[in-house]
Amino acid sequence: MSKAALALTMALSLAACSSGMFAPVTVNKTAEEVVDSRTPTAPRDARTRAKLHTELGALYLQNGNMSVALEELTYAITLDGSYAKAYGARGLTLYYINEIQLADRDFRQAMSLDSNDPEINNNYGWYLCQIGREKEGLALFQRVIRNSLYETPDKAYANAGACYIKIGDLALAEGMLQHSLNLMPDNVQARQHMAAILYRRGELDAALQQLMEVVNKAEPGAEVLWLLVRIERKLGNRLAEARYSSQLRRKFPLSPEAQDLLKGHFE
Repeated sequence: MSKAALALTMALSLAACSSGMFAPVTVNKTAEEVVDSRTPTAPRDARTRAKLHTELGALYLQNGNMSVALEELTYAITLDGSYAKAYGARGLTLYYINEIQLADRDFRQAMSLDSNDPEINNNYGWYLCQIGREKEGLALFQRVIRNSLYETPDKAYANAGACYIKIGDLALAEGMLQHSLNLMPDNVQARQHMAAILYRRGELDAALQQLMEVVNKAEPGAEVLWLLVRIERKLGNRLAEARYSSQLRRKFPLSPEAQDLLKGHFE
C-alpha cells in the first residue's frame, strides 16, 4: 500500500457513515513511520509495542483492511491488556464488520481503562449514535467538547451535529455543525451534514454549495453522491444528476444509497 493510501487521520466522521468510514482517531503517522514491534530493532517494553501495533491497526482500518486491522489490534491487546486505545480502535473495527456485541464490549473496556481519554469518548459517542443510543452518545460528545486538552474539538462538534440530525433536532444539529466549521472550515464531515440540513429545508443552492466544498477537498463517498443526485434532480439539472448517479452506481454498487437509486427512492 502507498504512503498516501495509509496516511491516517481517522476523521467521525464519522466519518462516519455509509460513505465515509471512520470516526476521528488521530494518529499522525504513515505506515513507513510505524515500526513493527516484531522486528529486531523494535522497542521492548510492552506498552510501546502495544502502541505501535494499535497505530498499525488503525492504519489498516483507515484503509479498509478489516481483517489485518483486527489482527494487529488483537495483538496489541495481547501485548498490553491495559492499553485503552487498543480496545477503542478494535471496537471501531468490530463495528464495521457488524460484530456489535463484541464492539460494545471493547468500547466499555476502553472506557473502564481510561474514561477521560477524549478520543475514546468521541469514538464511543459516534458508535452509540450509529446503533440508536443517541442520548448516550451526545452526553459523551459534551464531555469531549468540555475537555480543553482535546486537539480536534471540531470533530466532536461535527459528530454531535450528525447525532442531532438522527434524532430530528435540526436546530441543535446546525448549531453544532456551525461550531465545527468555525473551528475548522475544512471539516468536510461538518459541511456534508450541513448540506443535508439545507436540503431538508429546501435550500438547494446553499446545500449544493456546501457539497462542492466537500468534493473539492475529498473524494465523495456514497452519501455525498446520493445527496448530489437528489439536489440536482430537484434543480432539474439532468446531466449533473446522471453524472453523479453513474459515479454512485460504479463506485458504491452495494451501498444503501445505490440501492435507493436503483429503486427510485429519492426521498
